[in-house]
Amino acid sequence: MKKPFFSIIIPTYNRAKFLKIAINSILNQTFHNYEIIIIDDGSTDNTQKITQNKILNPKIRYIYQSHKGVSPARNLGVASSKGEFICFLDSDDRFRTEKLQITYNYIKKFPKHSIFHTEEIWYNNGKIVTQKVYHKKPDGLILNKSVKSCCIGMSTAALKKYVFNKIGLFDEAMPACEDYDFWIRASLKFSFILIPEPLTIKEGGHPDQQSKKYPAMDKLRIYSLKKILEQENLTPENYTIIYKELINKCNIYIKGAIKRNKIAEVDYYRKIVKEFDK
Repeated sequence: MKKPFFSIIIPTYNRAKFLKIAINSILNQTFHNYEIIIIDDGSTDNTQKITQNKILNPKIRYIYQSHKGVSPARNLGVASSKGEFICFLDSDDRFRTEKLQITYNYIKKFPKHSIFHTEEIWYNNGKIVTQKVYHKKPDGLILNKSVKSCCIGMSTAALKKYVFNKIGLFDEAMPACEDYDFWIRASLKFSFILIPEPLTIKEGGHPDQQSKKYPAMDKLRIYSLKKILEQENLTPENYTIIYKELINKCNIYIKGAIKRNKIAEVDYYRKIVKEFDK
């Protein structure tokens, strides 16, 4: 088997009912030079049984690890990959048939760029969700938008593998919002190319989504912004963008903590504001 152009990494945990659909959406692609790396993050359902028939395919590798979370799973996938470009596919999402071919065409059209992403279709409990204007995917330099919210769908992206050498892997200390943190770090060093077609289908509404397991997402986003301000070598302009959003998110969180009478949290986030508001 020749070296794959795409390595498609599927982290999964107890999602056997979705996983088969995700895998088949890759196997049905019109572009065939890829490998699939399934990282089973300690599943206790019949995930391994689902993959048994699939791993006979030379394009597919199945790797099991004890349950550590999505960031360690993705990082293991990256370390195990052989492709020039890395794609991620969450196990509850799927690719449209021409996703890889169209992405490949854009990569060849813009050879100096390293990060590509697409529009996506959202389903919630089997019904299409109408996306708002602010959900429009960004193009070019995206830092201003990426600090507001996670504006890149992980299952829409294709990254040249050396991007990870430049910015590092996913933060394994973050049980959620690791994608928010990753895309901010990427946007500090790279320009993004938007492929203006919905090539990924995202399935929402089920109870094991990250947003349902970790409702206090802004605590993790504040952690990320604070960490980046402290650790990254930022230009004055980029520092200001991240600093302003850190203060904004802290102040919003403080208001909520006051309403909930969470005095310790109010004190903690006020200290962060005071630390950076100089």
